[in-house]
Amino acid sequence: MITRPRAIWIFAIAVLGALALLAPLPAFGQSCALCYTQAAGSGSRMIQALKSGILILIAPPTFMSIGLIFVCYRKRNQTRNASRLDQGEWRS
Repeated sequence: MITRPRAIWIFAIAVLGALALLAPLPAFGQSCALCYTQAAGSGSRMIQALKSGILILIAPPTFMSIGLIFVCYRKRNQTRNASRLDQGEWRS
């Protein structure tokens, strides 16, 4: 059974998620007018270079974030297991 404070947190996260999905799309896409006009007026080679540049700029932060989450998850399990051993609880 879910405790009351945990149920409140789950409900709050669900409400915030619903609000994010209901927000208007233009609020998320505030693009630079200069960038838009340059991309619209350029040829297919420039558009491909722009797409490649976006991918190059997005990939490293994404991989670093995934790596950091992985390391934190592993350390969390190590500290949790160490604290159980210190308290006398042995895993079988």
